[in-house]
Amino acid sequence: MSANPLPHPLPEKAADTTAERPWPVRLLSIKIADYVDRMSQLWVEGQVVQFTPRGGTAFLTLRDPDVDMSLSVSVPMNAVNAMPTPLTQGARVVLQAKPTFWTRRGTLQLEARQIRPVGIGDLLARVEMLKRTLAAEGVFDAERKRSIPFLPRRVGLVTGRNSAAEKDVVENARRRWPAVRFEIRAVAVQGSAAVTEVVAALADLDAMTDVDVIVIARGGGALEELLPFSNEAMIRAVAAARTPVISAIGHDVDQPLLDLVADWRASTPTDAGKKVVPDAARELALVAGSRDRLRTAASRRLEAERRGLRSLVSRPVLADPVAHVRVRREELAGLRERSALRVEARLHRAVDQVEHLRRQVVALSPQSTLDRGYAVVQHRDGRVVMDREDVGVGELLRVRVARGDFGVRPVSDGSEDAPSPRPPQARKPRRSPPTPAS
Repeated sequence: MSANPLPHPLPEKAADTTAERPWPVRLLSIKIADYVDRMSQLWVEGQVVQFTPRGGTAFLTLRDPDVDMSLSVSVPMNAVNAMPTPLTQGARVVLQAKPTFWTRRGTLQLEARQIRPVGIGDLLARVEMLKRTLAAEGVFDAERKRSIPFLPRRVGLVTGRNSAAEKDVVENARRRWPAVRFEIRAVAVQGSAAVTEVVAALADLDAMTDVDVIVIARGGGALEELLPFSNEAMIRAVAAARTPVISAIGHDVDQPLLDLVADWRASTPTDAGKKVVPDAARELALVAGSRDRLRTAASRRLEAERRGLRSLVSRPVLADPVAHVRVRREELAGLRERSALRVEARLHRAVDQVEHLRRQVVALSPQSTLDRGYAVVQHRDGRVVMDREDVGVGELLRVRVARGDFGVRPVSDGSEDAPSPRPPQARKPRRSPPTPAS
């Protein structure tokens, strides 16, 4: 009988594992623990959000103050008791710790050797450095600040749960404008969750279309309690909001960075309640004053127009409105009469001119010449005889006189002496000459 085959050896590296040759969970946990054990000690800063002493060891949760990330920490009680002030939740501390990985539970935690509180001076120095950085980026510039609406449709309010700041804002606003509507988000305004909850409430209200202004309000407090309102994540969230933001953090000396990035800074929540809405009584007084001034101005204008109308009516031309028309009518009648006389005179002159021209034409006409005893002698073809040499003996000529014409034949060419004239005989009655032969 042959021996059982030896099992395949496990891969040495994680990259060599396959579906056919996987690592068991224990081996992976051991590998992670070995890797974490090779890490050196380090100093880490955070905020204490849970603190539980158990015998000689204290267990706490160290949270990043800017984001929602945390680690479990164990620290000897003698290191905790060596601190100059008692350790409380929300305190900012720095730890010297060594990361460890618990293979049985698969969890990572820090084993602290030393724990120290972060001094107020250090916190203020960090806030001042952040202030300079954000100012250099233009986050606090006045050009980017938006104006607060005169009468918002709805006011967003981010404040502490059942806080006096909420009552101050709401009551003062409603005292000035009773119809004001609020959209309230109650959040933590101090401690480890303050930044996360305030930023989330701000984003929620900023997404509402009928919220026209957002108030972030908190009563006064110690410097450590106001540090969340100088947090970089909160400052950048306010700068990125599309809705105008009012900072109403009650304080006397310290100024959180929220005051610098907000569109308007209120010294107290009460001041914010007065700023967020107008004073109804004052506005009514302004409306009443404006109405009185408008009524007075209208009365003055009406009286001035009446005086002007009376002045116009008192003028002679308006006392007798037809007088002006009458004068114009007489002028028009005179113009019409002069026009008719002028046309008639010109017509008479034209008639005289025509008669004169007619007489000139008559006087210069051939008929007038004939009427004076002259005659026109023409050849048979109609040519006028201009020279006696053009006339032949016996040629039939046409003679035109004043009253008719007749035909003649020359008896000589004019070279011989003309026969003596016959003695006058009794004149025969006139008869029409015969029509000349063609």
